[in-house]
Amino acid sequence: MEPKVAAANALESVLEARAGESILIIADDVRRDVANAFVEGAVKLGLWTRMLILNTEEEVFRVSPPAHLVEMINAPNPPDIYINILRGPAQETPFRISIINLETRKGRSRLGHCPGITMDMLTEGALSLTKEENAEMQKSARTLLANLQDGESVHVTSPSGSDFSFNVKGRTWFSDTYINWKDMKWMNLPTGEVLVGPVETSMNGKLVCDLAIGGVGPLTKPFTVKVENGRVVSLECNDNNALQIVQETQATDEMAKHIGEFAFGLNPKARIVEEFLESEKVGKAIHVAFGNNMDYPGVTANNSANHQDFLVDKPTVTITYGDERQRVVMENGKLTI
Repeated sequence: MEPKVAAANALESVLEARAGESILIIADDVRRDVANAFVEGAVKLGLWTRMLILNTEEEVFRVSPPAHLVEMINAPNPPDIYINILRGPAQETPFRISIINLETRKGRSRLGHCPGITMDMLTEGALSLTKEENAEMQKSARTLLANLQDGESVHVTSPSGSDFSFNVKGRTWFSDTYINWKDMKWMNLPTGEVLVGPVETSMNGKLVCDLAIGGVGPLTKPFTVKVENGRVVSLECNDNNALQIVQETQATDEMAKHIGEFAFGLNPKARIVEEFLESEKVGKAIHVAFGNNMDYPGVTANNSANHQDFLVDKPTVTITYGDERQRVVMENGKLTI
């Protein structure tokens, strides 16, 4: 797909951009080609368009937004839409969370956040959806949500050995495939998830990640995470590099060890690639994140400065409802609803 067409489709179908609105595209210099595609797509839709380029240095990781960016975001008249076109190392997660908090705190702007986005995602991958494909994915998300809203607990097993459960009573399920004008006016691009922020002290069991980890990429060896009362108690992997990255991420603060997210992947064009931004949307899989969920709708309590996801292939997911009914909503990676 032509990059500017894919960008325009995302702006129009997901963020509901309309002619005459304003957009600010914030881009790292190493992602300028992707930013230019969004500029062309925005102009094609008739948006008032500005772009700000941020300078980066290889192996130098930012912690907080630069002063000139903070000043621009805090201006009296914020744009209708922000797009963040950023590189995606795990070490910069606190930096990216800071930017999101700035852009969303007034609740007036919509945000498409794209950490680790590549041109290939626009031309071949999870962002190369037509308007019709976006609409079909949104329909699937709404159907799944309708079957999750009254659930109180979730149990997950997988062929790789995952066997864990957690509580979602009082928590809000939502989807990133479309704008929720009341509760959630931002999402990652590409989209393709139905997700929830579980009760942070409720997860128990063993998660075996066999596909990819945020900040690590695709795995060559399985990664086992054991959790008690929501908190990670042990990490095991024969890939020492992956193990070190996860250990460093979870050492950010105490809440980085607690569950923050559970999600189903729904994007029909998502692939397992180096950038987890796309991998986490792949169908026939779920992922669990440990760390921050404070910007999710409804009640949440994980205020970590970090957020890291673990992707599990072909899971079986069983929902238990308040009246003790149970329903298998995904079996061996296939939605059953």
